[in-house]
Amino acid sequence: MPDTKQKKTIVEPRAMETVIGYRIARAKVATQALFQRHIGKPYGLRPVEFTLLLMLQANKGLAPKQLCKALTLPAPHLTILLDRLQERGLIERVRSSVDRRSQQVLLTEPGLTLAAELARHAPHMEDDLRGCLTTGERAMLIELLDKVASYADKLPESDEA
Repeated sequence: MPDTKQKKTIVEPRAMETVIGYRIARAKVATQALFQRHIGKPYGLRPVEFTLLLMLQANKGLAPKQLCKALTLPAPHLTILLDRLQERGLIERVRSSVDRRSQQVLLTEPGLTLAAELARHAPHMEDDLRGCLTTGERAMLIELLDKVASYADKLPESDEA
């Protein structure tokens, strides 16, 4: 029978030491805290909104289907996200000049201004992480995370994202 009077101050994570998802989740806590400090709170953005704005800035407009694939989001979630950014005046949806049946998502002038500011500010967020990794470790981490993320392309499609 275990001794319930004695309190453990340290949780033993051995059961999870080989679970990659657990390790990624723990690392996400640190990166989310940095994101909130540098981008989330000052600009009132969620990580996916930040990513979408920078993608649109880099690509000068994308079709919703392209955004779903790039952000790994189901169409209904993307629609809600786009509605939110459109209400803030940061994006607009326009008919494609090439194929009138499809839409393009473009940054508005305020969206372009914000995306440019975010692009200037993002390296400061990354600088905070550079202190715990060497340049080689950072490159290796990026390569390994990309490899794990690309595995999603091999999985059967799901309604959940």
